[in-house]
Amino acid sequence: MIRDLRASWAIMKKDAQTYYLNPGTLMFAILFPLFMFLSFAVGKNAPIDTLIPGLISITILFSSSSIGPMAIPSERRSKTFERLMSAPISYNSVLFGKTLGGFFFSIMVGVTPLVIGLVWFGVQIISIVFLIAGLILASFCFAMIGIMFGSIPTENPGDVMMLLNFVRLPMIFVSGLFIPIESLPEWGQMIAVFSPLSYANDLLRYALQGVTLYGPLVDSLVLVFFIGFFFWLSIKIKSKWSEESDMKGKGMKKKMMKKKMMK
Repeated sequence: MIRDLRASWAIMKKDAQTYYLNPGTLMFAILFPLFMFLSFAVGKNAPIDTLIPGLISITILFSSSSIGPMAIPSERRSKTFERLMSAPISYNSVLFGKTLGGFFFSIMVGVTPLVIGLVWFGVQIISIVFLIAGLILASFCFAMIGIMFGSIPTENPGDVMMLLNFVRLPMIFVSGLFIPIESLPEWGQMIAVFSPLSYANDLLRYALQGVTLYGPLVDSLVLVFFIGFFFWLSIKIKSKWSEESDMKGKGMKKKMMKKKMMK
C-alpha cells in the first residue's frame, strides 16, 4: 500500500515536471477556457461576482482534464508508458498517480480566479467547507475524465483532445455556467442531470453565493459517484485494450508459425 502510494506520488511529480508547462497543456487548460468564458461573459449585465463560480468551474474542467490526455498518449509514443506498466506496481497506482497530476494542476489554476474574485471583486465565501469540497471533488472528477479518455489506445494526444472536446464543450452549455439550469428547456434540464459539471458548478455557487439547485450534499455525493464511475471506466478501457492487443499478438504468432511450417 505504502509502496503504491509512493509510486503514485513519483508519477505525479514526473508529470508535473514534464507537462505543466507544456504549450499544448497551457493552451487547452488555461487560454482556451479563459477566452471561451470571456466570449460569453462580456456584455452580460450580470455582476462580476456572480460569474466567478462559472469561471472557476470551467477552469477546473479544462485544466484537470488536460494532463492525462497529454501525458498518456505521449508516453505511449515514446514507449515510457509500457516501461511504467512493467514496473512492480498496480495499474490502479499508475492511474492514481496520473490523476494526481491533473488534480494538483487544476487546484493551482482554479484557485487563481477565486483569489482574483476575493481580492478585486468583493466575492465572499459563504461556506469554506463546501468551497474546499467543491475544488477537491471537481478537480478529481474532471482529472478522472482526462485519464479515462487518455486510456484510449492511441499515441497521438491530438486524437484524445479532439474526442474529449466532444464531451467538454457540450457540458459547458448545459451545466449552468452561462445560462441557469432552471432557465433551460426541459430537455436541457434533463441532460444537465447527467453532467458532472452541473454539480461542480452548483456546489461552487453555493459556497460563494449561497445559491443552489440540487443542494450541496447531493452535489458532493454525485461528484463522488462520478469519480468512482470514471475510474472504473478507465480500468475497463485498459482491460479491453490489453485483451485486443493480446489477441493481435497471438494472431501474429500463429501467422509466423504457419509461415515456418510452409517453409
